[in-house]
Amino acid sequence: MKVPSPGESITEVEIAEWLVEDGDYVEKDQAIAEVDSDKATLELPAEQSGIITLKAEVGDAVEVGAVVCLIDTSAAKPEGGAAAAEQKKEEAPKEAPKKEEAPVVKESYATGSASPAAKKILSEKGVSAASVKGTGKDGRVTKQDAVSAVPSMGTPSGGSRGESRSKLSMLRRKVAERLVSVKNETAMLTTFNEVDMGPIFALRKQYKEDFKNKHGVGLGFMSFFTLAVVRALEMYPSVNSMIDGKEMLSYDFCDISIAVSGPKGLMVPVIRNAENLTFRGVEAEVKRLAIRAREGEITVDEMTGGTFTITNGGVFGSMLSTPIINPPQSAILGMHNIVERPVVKDGAVAIAPIMYVALSYDHRIIDGKESVGFLVAVKEALENPEEILMDSNVKKALEM
Repeated sequence: MKVPSPGESITEVEIAEWLVEDGDYVEKDQAIAEVDSDKATLELPAEQSGIITLKAEVGDAVEVGAVVCLIDTSAAKPEGGAAAAEQKKEEAPKEAPKKEEAPVVKESYATGSASPAAKKILSEKGVSAASVKGTGKDGRVTKQDAVSAVPSMGTPSGGSRGESRSKLSMLRRKVAERLVSVKNETAMLTTFNEVDMGPIFALRKQYKEDFKNKHGVGLGFMSFFTLAVVRALEMYPSVNSMIDGKEMLSYDFCDISIAVSGPKGLMVPVIRNAENLTFRGVEAEVKRLAIRAREGEITVDEMTGGTFTITNGGVFGSMLSTPIINPPQSAILGMHNIVERPVVKDGAVAIAPIMYVALSYDHRIIDGKESVGFLVAVKEALENPEEILMDSNVKKALEM
């Protein structure tokens, strides 16, 4: 079997894990290995049934098209399952080393007690006489013992100081390279704002149960944010652009990348043509892509080609952050946790569920006016979703 191409521009993969052992009988289409590319982790299915011989080790970097295993298709399927495991040899118990005998201390009424001078010193230190080993006659705690006594508060040494080393996956190494290149090659700035999530809370409270019962997906925050971003991108097209050499490439569509934490690290699947989707359409697509990412079934094609990214650090409790642009895109919106905070409404202090939002952008093609205007447009849509995102008809917008 040769390594198939995981996607365009990928020339090398790394064997992340063999799911079978050398000499095993495998069935056609059975997952036999996981391979890491610089964009995703993919499963490698067996092309035929037979006895497998592995030709690459875990951690090996192999070129696309290289042979990684052989399958003997003439081998008959074994009966009765796998062979019994070899019996483990029991080692004879080793004789425990003899402990050195501690010197016998003759005990008396004075053993463990402190002299009057020692008691005073121990009292000032807050140390119990019972915790101090006496060196005086019959084990009595002397003044010198008390002076030398240290209160029990832990020590800066003596604990575990082990360390471990593991190889970074190809995916994580590539992500690291891309993040460093973004910092070095873009003029990245971040602008912030805050959003009163009260109106969205009210809509979700009123309609989320009916929405889920009818459509089979929850009415989450991501649909509101995605549609608010689509509207803002149409208002500020430079945010939906990217640099290509000496040219600025702009798009008349919105492919929104959604950052998802997967088992192999951060993955960013793309919602294609989000400008054509309804609330139900966005929620269904977010759910589908998130499940595929977390189960390791996401493909490279599903994670490439986005024009703008949304990342939600709030699910982990983040209050505020400066998200890093997802290249070659020019901007990314960071969502954060929602906390009840005091705000001024109509000249009076009120409590409202507030989220801080952050827009990181490439200042080479996005000016401050566009970046701030974009974020304000997102804020306006989220704080007045019924009028701006739903055209004053909630049930129609939610397809209910």
